[in-house]
Amino acid sequence: MSKEYYKKRIIDLRADIAREKEAKKRDNERYASLVRGASSPSSKASYRKQKIDAAARHDRNIESYKRQIESCKDSLKRCR
Repeated sequence: MSKEYYKKRIIDLRADIAREKEAKKRDNERYASLVRGASSPSSKASYRKQKIDAAARHDRNIESYKRQIESCKDSLKRCR
């Protein structure tokens, strides 16, 4: 692969990280409002669990993007 490919890929991955952080923020707000509006304790607990699961999923995706960036940086060094 060319140097330009890796440079573009790194830029795209950084944009993906920013999008994922925004999605995490949106999900967090949405689940918080669902928890506040829940009528029964069981549905409140369910929404809290979903909120935790969604945040963990976003965190895993962000970490994956970071690993991909590091991999691209290593590949870029090998190209030179």
